[in-house]
Amino acid sequence: MDIKIYLKEKRELVDAFLKKYFGSPVLPAILSDPMAYSIFAGGKRIRPVLALASYEACGGTADEIVPFASALELIHTYSLIHDDLPAMDNDDLRRGKPTSHKVFGEGMAILAGDALLTEAFYFLSSHSHHASGIRSSAVLKIIREVAMAAGAHGMVAGQAEDIQAEGAVQNSENLSFIHTHKTGALITVSVRMGAILANAEKRRIASLTRYGENIGLAFQIIDDILDIRGDSAELGKPAGSDERKKKLTYPGLYGIDPSMRKAEELVQGALDALGDFSHKAGPLREIARYILQRTN
Repeated sequence: MDIKIYLKEKRELVDAFLKKYFGSPVLPAILSDPMAYSIFAGGKRIRPVLALASYEACGGTADEIVPFASALELIHTYSLIHDDLPAMDNDDLRRGKPTSHKVFGEGMAILAGDALLTEAFYFLSSHSHHASGIRSSAVLKIIREVAMAAGAHGMVAGQAEDIQAEGAVQNSENLSFIHTHKTGALITVSVRMGAILANAEKRRIASLTRYGENIGLAFQIIDDILDIRGDSAELGKPAGSDERKKKLTYPGLYGIDPSMRKAEELVQGALDALGDFSHKAGPLREIARYILQRTN
């Protein structure tokens, strides 16, 4: 299969839902404009696509859970808006465009992020978004898991440690915590989402969890490498920012080549976790391989 075509098709599914939602005048423009600006700034939609692909791997049809998957993109986008703020990473560019606070001001960027995070849970909990085959118990489980992955037990915890580690003595324990929480937690729950909503067996959910944990860490390692080796124009932000900010990264601690080997091992581990799945898990397999090849 051509993974680029698959990613494009699934991204268009998510974008169509989001455009319909943001196209309705349900929010004041002063808030919806900065929300939409960052949502449609050119993201790859990897997290929602992983949820859709996992759902398909467990026998579902992707169209049935697009609102759930889209909630993940709202959370991811909120995190990027806040990451870019002067008090955090202080970035002027994101995906080749001025960051939200540069366009709308810091206050409105903070509020747009807050609104996106909260709106994500509206997407997850709204009965109007639920297909007939989705169990209420599965929805409740997903809401809890997404909250755990996005907040103080997951992504936000990783962000806090990331800030604390800037300029500090680098060590592998802190590095692992930052990467598995700041990036890995939301990627893993994206994969679990599809399986849980498809009412998959515990054995299959466990396998997909291993897959998600492996690709989540591999994704961040490749991000670290691209920050050194990548092209600023393709990255959509200045390369070398991690080193300038004295971030704790895999290449900074281990070097580029050992980091690449670690990412390759993780991707192989992800593929091994899918050993009992049929051809329906083909997109998940190709996404894992794609992570090693991506350039932005």
